[in-house]
Amino acid sequence: MKYIEAFRDGELARRLAAAIHAEAEPSRQYRLMEFCGGHTHAIARYGLPDLLPANIRLIHGPGCPVCVLPTGRIDSAIALAREPGLILCTYADTLRVPASDGVSLLKTRAAGADVRMVYSCDDALAVAQANPDRQVVFFAIGFETTTPPTAAVILRAQKLGLANFSVFCNHVLTPAAMVHIMESQGDADAVALDGFIGPAHVSTVIGYGAYEGFAAQYCRPVVISGFEPLDVMQSILLLVRQLNEGRAEVENQFSRVVSREGNLKAQAMCEQVFELRDEYDWRGLGTVPLSALCIRPDYAAFDAERRFALPYRQVPDHKACECAAILRGQKQPADCRAFGAACTPERPLGACMVSSEGACAAHFTYGRFRSADHQGDTA
Repeated sequence: MKYIEAFRDGELARRLAAAIHAEAEPSRQYRLMEFCGGHTHAIARYGLPDLLPANIRLIHGPGCPVCVLPTGRIDSAIALAREPGLILCTYADTLRVPASDGVSLLKTRAAGADVRMVYSCDDALAVAQANPDRQVVFFAIGFETTTPPTAAVILRAQKLGLANFSVFCNHVLTPAAMVHIMESQGDADAVALDGFIGPAHVSTVIGYGAYEGFAAQYCRPVVISGFEPLDVMQSILLLVRQLNEGRAEVENQFSRVVSREGNLKAQAMCEQVFELRDEYDWRGLGTVPLSALCIRPDYAAFDAERRFALPYRQVPDHKACECAAILRGQKQPADCRAFGAACTPERPLGACMVSSEGACAAHFTYGRFRSADHQGDTA
């Protein structure tokens, strides 16, 4: 298929749905976790659950980079923004995430802090070049997809000799989160999982080979999927076939973009600039060992945590927010009493309603998933 419209073809979708219905065994359950916020939005936008048999359940995972950022890290960013004369550059989604006491970076900016939205880390570097007398910090977040650009901008800042630019690094790792999810399977409130719809953009960087050890160790199939509705439907079909045949392999549905090796140049650049943190707090998952990156000592001059001796403390989520349980797959957005009522995109209580990849934002935007009570609340 050459053009994007072909990946949304209704007739092909009906054929894939028919194949899934034909091959799904009525006597078993298929509990599949999508590990990417882009997949969550595609599933909601195109109503894919309506095309599936009742015994195939799609479960949201911790694949939204803004959603998994814990409140304490937002608090740290706010503390940076309040530094006299400092400019904090950040992506748009992080601006509105509620932190302690309902404060956010957006409210911090309204109170006088110089917080600037940027579209890329290169934009943040340009701000530093344009303001040589002020410290500029880039609030870096995201999975392996956004890590290489951060590495590149640190290398460029070093080459330029910028003394007023640093990075607050919050890059996290997908395979570590998947392992943590599986290691939690024995917990009383854990959701049983049979297979994974693997992330797309992340896999362009790390390659689908990065999941092979996971699939073998936990005997769970992983299918790397593109973002279009037919991509996701085909990936579900491939997972159903693997489960029926008793296989647990990594398959690459997104072969038009993803390779087994991934982007070796990007990997090498990240290896040069970053190293593993011993542990990192995730919203919903708690403290996960070896699941995030920090800046190597060779580039300490560009590490905002070192430069500003940035403190960190664990902070609980809002008591009414079920974002943590949603990220673990234990609840759906509509299971939260605040969903669509006290919590909306205009006045969010949690990160899952803020981010463009958040499950709550997806369910709210494509309101088909809201219960009658919630629709009444927001009418």
